Amino acid sequence: MDKELVIVLDFGGQYNQLVARRVRECNVYCEIYSYRTDIEKLKSMKPKGIILTGGPNSCYEADSPTYQRELFELGIPILGLCYGAQLMMHVLGGKVEKAPVREYGKTEVLTDSASPLFTGVSENTICWMSHFDYISKPAPGFQVVAHTADCPVAAAQNLESQLFAIQFHPEVLHTQEGTKMLYNFVRNICGCAGTWRMDSFVEQSIQEIREKVGDGKVLCALSGGVDSSVAAVMLSKAIGNQLTCVFVDHGLLRKNEGDEVEAVFGPDGPYELNFIRVNAQERYYNKLAGVSEPEQKRKIIGEEFIRVFEEEAKKIGAVDFLVQGTIYPDVVESGLGGESAVIKSHHNVGGLPDCVDFKEIIEPLRNLFKDEVRKAGLEMGIPENLVFRQPFPGPGLGIRIIGEVTADKVRIVQDADAIYREEIANAGLDKTIGQYFAALTNMRSVGVMGDERTYDYAVALRAVNTVDFMTAESAEIPFEVLQRVMSRIINEVRGVNRVFYDLTSKPPGTIEFE
Repeated sequence: MDKELVIVLDFGGQYNQLVARRVRECNVYCEIYSYRTDIEKLKSMKPKGIILTGGPNSCYEADSPTYQRELFELGIPILGLCYGAQLMMHVLGGKVEKAPVREYGKTEVLTDSASPLFTGVSENTICWMSHFDYISKPAPGFQVVAHTADCPVAAAQNLESQLFAIQFHPEVLHTQEGTKMLYNFVRNICGCAGTWRMDSFVEQSIQEIREKVGDGKVLCALSGGVDSSVAAVMLSKAIGNQLTCVFVDHGLLRKNEGDEVEAVFGPDGPYELNFIRVNAQERYYNKLAGVSEPEQKRKIIGEEFIRVFEEEAKKIGAVDFLVQGTIYPDVVESGLGGESAVIKSHHNVGGLPDCVDFKEIIEPLRNLFKDEVRKAGLEMGIPENLVFRQPFPGPGLGIRIIGEVTADKVRIVQDADAIYREEIANAGLDKTIGQYFAALTNMRSVGVMGDERTYDYAVALRAVNTVDFMTAESAEIPFEVLQRVMSRIINEVRGVNRVFYDLTSKPPGTIEFE
């Protein structure tokens, strides 16, 4: 596989993953690095282009994120977005200051179609603006190629130096022709051939796994979710019976899911895998007793996850490698892939203990976004019903139960979630909603059932639509469907007397509750 690379240099912008995802939609491989990354490291990776992200700071303040002038003298195309555009101007001798009028939201931008950045883009196009500062004077050698009613420099370019600055955000869907602009940059200006494709990735990954493992033994952490299932099949194709898949049933799965996973990957399933199911429910409940802080729960679940594998490895004999279905958003949200703040530790990234009894951890999907993982699964012949099943977090219901986890709370959320998923399917909405599930709040309130007072829990229903799982909007579910779900949950699930529907988008919320 041709390792053409575009680097996204992260200055703390909330859309850093989205920028990388949009570049990959252009069939160009892209990775995110912090602005603190040394320039020698950047040069050693030989990128075809660099994109500077947005960020919350003012570039002219002394303690704001910055980068040395040498970056802009590397002779490769560089595109600055929002803060990245302002920083480019500031470092190269332009002027950035507080804008007399702040722009936020959808804005009409007038573009110069002669610019290679705007080839095929409408002269009047709608873009997403979000800035307090603005470029009041372009740096020497730059030509203004876009403006708005309130922003005289919405885009600027220095063709000789291959430097481009955009004040708005082309990566968000609100910018109507943003993908076209990014395509112009990475394919036309950077000259990328667009060779980043799933068939190449799968073929190359299988070969790399084969070479890395040699004649070693491998354990795969199989949860039955999309990510670990794709990882398991990829390893199976690479090394066959050198692979043992261990399914840890931690008691935090959806209703009947343990049996469903075993039916697919066990001895009677379609895949020739060495499959071991470990029933560890009581072990997890004991470890989680009295724990209510979300990060602590994640780390406990993550550590127990590894400890179970260590124990299984001892039973099997010498095991050289552990495989996990970690994906790129897990890495970035755990604070390991850029400059953004730690949003949450993922049990198989930030939750790992410092020492594990394996030579190495293999994460074949570590650089893929969720929709890319699904494409890889289809490339390997995994059935669509498995590839497109509802996403489920590694820590399971542990992060869909707010507060302390108990066996009774698990029962409540399992039953409520099963009803919710059944009614969504009955309404024909299961193919149109990106992700949906029930969670258990830690709120208890007074109710009345059968003329008697109750003091029970509230269940929250979540349903979102998303393309890339980095941004999401609440799904519009018909009211009669929500009413039916509410009625069934309250009547059929012991311990619940209230049902809520969560309307929060991501951001500011996350898709999961904890």
